[in-house]
Amino acid sequence: MNLKNLLWCVLIPILGSAGSKRPNILFILADDVGQEVLGCYGGTSYKTPNLDKLASGGIRFDHAYSMPVCHPTRLSLMTGKYPFRIGSGWGKFPKDEEASTFSSLLQKNGYATAVAGKWQMTLLKNDTQHPARCGFEQWSLFGWHEGARYYDPYIWENGVLRNDLKRRYGPEHYTDFLIKFMEQSRKAKKPFLAYYSMALAHDVTDDLKQPVPYMPGKDRWQDYREMAEAMDMMVGKLISALDKMKLRERTLILFSGDNGTASRSIIRHDGRRYIREPVFSMLGKKRIAGGKGSLTDRGTRVPLIANWPSVIKPGNTSNQLIDCSDFLPTFCELTNTSLPKNIKLDGHSFACAVSGGKGTSKRSWVYAERGGKYFVRNQNWKLYNEGTLHDLRKENSEKNGIRANAKHSSDAKAARELLDAAQIELGRGSRY
Repeated sequence: MNLKNLLWCVLIPILGSAGSKRPNILFILADDVGQEVLGCYGGTSYKTPNLDKLASGGIRFDHAYSMPVCHPTRLSLMTGKYPFRIGSGWGKFPKDEEASTFSSLLQKNGYATAVAGKWQMTLLKNDTQHPARCGFEQWSLFGWHEGARYYDPYIWENGVLRNDLKRRYGPEHYTDFLIKFMEQSRKAKKPFLAYYSMALAHDVTDDLKQPVPYMPGKDRWQDYREMAEAMDMMVGKLISALDKMKLRERTLILFSGDNGTASRSIIRHDGRRYIREPVFSMLGKKRIAGGKGSLTDRGTRVPLIANWPSVIKPGNTSNQLIDCSDFLPTFCELTNTSLPKNIKLDGHSFACAVSGGKGTSKRSWVYAERGGKYFVRNQNWKLYNEGTLHDLRKENSEKNGIRANAKHSSDAKAARELLDAAQIELGRGSRY
């Protein structure tokens, strides 16, 4: 770490103590968007000019990882812990974690807080105040498994079901809601945390009594390309609003994804039968199938972009390891917010990296899980809990693992020893 970045890491708490100097945070979490979707990562199937510009003006992380599906990622993001430690059922959030979410912690430290888009921590019709208990002063969230997220959206807003959104496009509404919130915070001279948990680019809800409305004037829903490009448009709209409010210099924008790209996307229905089309994306000359749900890179390696014009130099890339448990400690460090006491976090702050572009965290491995299977990995090697080691520098590495009792090269032996130690540190049962 160079002297400039070291000094910044030392100065973060000092700057944070002056309330007006604390940064605003706009955290954008896309749904079902892997790295191959974005042009700045080499993707060529979709037009993403706003995100590409955001990356070129800031820092692009090449080794950011999520859980392979949405709910576990969101649990880890909110708590700074890995899902297996929380033990929550699908679509649920433990009450004893509500007071120590990143939003609750920042709210207690004087931040205005809001979330819009997707919640998935509970059925809002059964618990309309759940976002408030998790630290959000304002929220505008579609009713997960209750109604539409896109056209004629079914939205719970600050505990009340909106009944005036006919012919509205959900992502436009979520974006406008957060823009209004950021403007209110600017006028109140309060730093803000705006969490845009995007509906895009997940396909439509498929478990309601009646299918949700099609696109106006069409006999289908948006395809994946249209959703990916709409996602980019919403990001552009938020950036333009911050520019207009003259808040860009004081606002850290973070963009990431909750898991890899879906392998299929619902396009239309035939009565009660939903018709899905496969999703393939071009990454350079490679045709990549969506891998959501798998523990491969296609399911867990996600984009991460940080942009903060007054702090981050443009044109940076980073090979630093980051996983979804790291956001809570990062937000706390950047805002001089105390971490929860007597709670052991899995996350490591990457605040130095987004406050100067070249800092590093203490993280030497990342983790992802699904069901009883999990991995620990670094940039070049991956070790699954059943003992198979993969050299990720090789083509088709996920299909050609090295078993624990197989002959190892010196590199493989060193990697296994390192990741064995990581499994022990993780503390999730015995190795192999």
